[in-house]
Amino acid sequence: MKRILYYKDELNDDFVKNNIDTVKISSNYKYIHTNIFWNFFSFVFYRIIATPIAYIYAKIKYGIKFENKEILKNYKKSGYFVYINHTQEILDTLIPTLGNFPKKSYIIAHPDNISIPILGRINRMMGALPVPSDIDTMKNFCNSIESIIKDKRNVIAIYPEAHVWPYYTKIRDYKDTSFKYPCKLDSPSFVFTITYLKRKRKIPRIVVYIDGPFFPNNKLNLKKRQKELRDRIYKCMNNRSKNSNIEYIKYIKVKDDNDD
Repeated sequence: MKRILYYKDELNDDFVKNNIDTVKISSNYKYIHTNIFWNFFSFVFYRIIATPIAYIYAKIKYGIKFENKEILKNYKKSGYFVYINHTQEILDTLIPTLGNFPKKSYIIAHPDNISIPILGRINRMMGALPVPSDIDTMKNFCNSIESIIKDKRNVIAIYPEAHVWPYYTKIRDYKDTSFKYPCKLDSPSFVFTITYLKRKRKIPRIVVYIDGPFFPNNKLNLKKRQKELRDRIYKCMNNRSKNSNIEYIKYIKVKDDNDD
């Protein structure tokens, strides 16, 4: 029988639970490291260990394929943002690495991702950028994002849906908060839409459609600019999501107790 999950709020419901003691991201948190030993081990984990393992895992388990990847070639020397729908707990940490290769991809993530003993440090070396715990840390966070895009000319991946809904084939509503980054930096954005296709194996195949670039409309003020960019990217994701042809997990919305 098909697995069924019930939800009330597509913005806030989360189907991946943990008991992690979350680290507080303070104002002195180091997002970008200059230490030669840190950067050496970061390179080893990212390029020599993680990337080959990620490729083998994604190919064997999901038969992953990237469509339209050639559009990224024109941005080899530029930093850019990537927006992705959030449908896999493990694979979603690997898709930016595979899709944007050979560029390094940094992922804006919940602090839980760097709070796990040992694995948390590896995640940091792999490019996890934990969201600040307070407003005092936000300046450091934003400066680091700017450096990654403008100086390092690498990639920042964002999952605007925020919560993982395994194998979900539609696009959930999401806020425009994360779209302020490309708008402030006047940087291009791309869309990676994860879709699921039938195959002989039980687990469906994953095809990731790449679209873009999307540039901010500088004729608008910042607030309207990020809303307009969010709407264009949301529309693109919705259109691409229609390529899914299997529902591995069925999601059913239930009435909230507060609803009339």
